[in-house]
Amino acid sequence: MRKMIRKGLLLFCVLLLWLNASITVSAEEADLKLYARSALLMDAESGRVLYEENGYEVMPMASTTKIMTCILALESGKADEYVTVSRKAQGQPKVRLGIKEGESYNLKDLLYSLMLESHNDVAVAIAEYLGGSVDGFADMMNAKAAELGCENTFFVTPNGLDASRAGKQHGSTAYDMALITAYALDNKDFCEIIATGSYSFMEKAGQKQYTVYNKDAFLNMYEGAIGVKTGFTNGAGYCFVGAVKQGEATFISVVLASGWPPNKSWKWADTKTLMNYGTQNYFYQSYIGEGTYGPLEVEDGVVPEAYLTLEREEVGMLLREDEEIVTEYELVDKLTAPVEEGQIVGYERYVLNGEVLAEFPIRTLEKTDKITPWYCFGKIVEKFLI
Repeated sequence: MRKMIRKGLLLFCVLLLWLNASITVSAEEADLKLYARSALLMDAESGRVLYEENGYEVMPMASTTKIMTCILALESGKADEYVTVSRKAQGQPKVRLGIKEGESYNLKDLLYSLMLESHNDVAVAIAEYLGGSVDGFADMMNAKAAELGCENTFFVTPNGLDASRAGKQHGSTAYDMALITAYALDNKDFCEIIATGSYSFMEKAGQKQYTVYNKDAFLNMYEGAIGVKTGFTNGAGYCFVGAVKQGEATFISVVLASGWPPNKSWKWADTKTLMNYGTQNYFYQSYIGEGTYGPLEVEDGVVPEAYLTLEREEVGMLLREDEEIVTEYELVDKLTAPVEEGQIVGYERYVLNGEVLAEFPIRTLEKTDKITPWYCFGKIVEKFLI
């Protein structure tokens, strides 16, 4: 009887281990069977890539381009100014709002048209107003992309239409588009725009009124969905950048070339697959080191030891249950005087799977002078005088 119980307990433990292993799926093991030719899932806070398939391949990205157009406009400080429409803007291909040459519109109003219904004429009007020309605005877009660490992105248009300039095609990668989106999501006005269901506004003269409606069906498909932007061109296929916020976790997904007509729904299926993988396997965890560092010996110092100080910051990111952040440190064995106040003597690092997530310098708390003959002479005089 006891043997049967032991065997039963052993089988139960094996079953538990198997279930735990099956729940946690690493990015290397996962095969999500996506339609998209390029896909990526990112932790918005840390920038960590949780999953990718051809996520670093340069591809056209259609109207997801407008994420960059919108954030540049919001950061311009000109949201309350009026944009006058040019003939070039009026002549853009569909999808368009229908603005006419000579009309003027509030810039912030146009951003709702840009992001909710993806109007190409509006994108060009914004670009010409902020950049002086489409090319001038593209230069601004490329400069911002470089600032954000996007190494494989080249913007030609503000609306994402297939185009080339100086022999280079308008294109990006799923990874770069996720970086741009993570940056944009830190802007509360951007988040307000992409979450809006419908928005009405008027032309400056009060002769025309428009109502635009959000075409992002994903907002109603997934718990915690907060956007972001659809896209399609003949060259790019169906594209979508999505975002989901659940508790402290924010996931960003990017799918590029997720089918062509009539497969309009594939981008939604791909996005839900990516988000399911993320929300089921990754959980938000915060970490901060707890170690202390004692004083270091100081050779030839007027005091024998130097006390140390360290200013840490908490790191928060999405981790699997089988992952753990660890603290590693690098510290010199001893110091030689003179030692400056705030002198870096080592580093504390937070490490995950061999990758450094954060690094904090360990510094000396106070200055320590070197023992010199004059110092010794002064001490002798001080002793006899006292």
